[in-house]
Amino acid sequence: MTAGAESAGRDPGLQPERTRLAWRRTTLSAAVATVLALKAALHGGPSAAGVLASAVCCALWLAFLGVAHSRVRALTTTPRPPAFAPRQATAAVLCALALAVCAAVLVL
Repeated sequence: MTAGAESAGRDPGLQPERTRLAWRRTTLSAAVATVLALKAALHGGPSAAGVLASAVCCALWLAFLGVAHSRVRALTTTPRPPAFAPRQATAAVLCALALAVCAAVLVL
C-alpha cells in the first residue's frame, strides 16, 4: 500500500474529538484562573492596580477563548482539520503564559 492511498483512507478515529475536548478543558482552566485572579485582586477592596490587572486577565482570557473557539470550530466542521497555524499557536501560548503570570502576580 502506498503512502498516498494510506493517507487518503485514513480514519482519524476519536483523535479530533479528544483534541476538541482538550481545548475545552484548557479554556475552562483559564476561566478558573481568571476568576481566582479577579477574586484575589478585589478581595481587600478594589485598587487601581488590582482593577487594571483584572482587566488585563479578562482581556487575555477572551483572546485565548477566541483562539480556542476557532480551533474547536475547525475540528468540528471538517473531517480532516487543517494544521494549527503557527500564528494561532503562538497567540495561544502567549495568552496562556501571560494569563498565568498575571494571575500569579495577583495572588502574590
